[in-house]
Amino acid sequence: MTDPISDFLTRIRNAVKAGHKVVEAPGSKLKMEITRVLHEEGYILAYKCDKNEKGFSTIKIALKYHPESKVCAIKDLQRASRPGLRYYASSKDMPKVLNGLGIAIVSTSKGIMTDKEARALNVGGEVMCYVY
Repeated sequence: MTDPISDFLTRIRNAVKAGHKVVEAPGSKLKMEITRVLHEEGYILAYKCDKNEKGFSTIKIALKYHPESKVCAIKDLQRASRPGLRYYASSKDMPKVLNGLGIAIVSTSKGIMTDKEARALNVGGEVMCYVY
């Protein structure tokens, strides 16, 4: 697999479109941090990392739906930086997703964070994906 982050985002996107409650994906430290940011921002209900007997980890994510309208909190996930074309932004050039209604997940020297946190800490980095 050449781009595990795209695969991770595609699994979540497909689960949202299919109306699943839980989605499983192979785990890594980077994927766990992206999941942590999604949980902190309120796009998912909960997440859990399990290790199997062979030592591989899987991430289980409980998706968040509106109780009455059954609409998912995640409308769309888009990969911004990809292996063939990395996308870096300074703190001044950090993108705003839907005029601040969505988030951009950024990999900085201080860890994985949202675009708002990166602007507040005045750090730039690789823009990994957009969520709204």
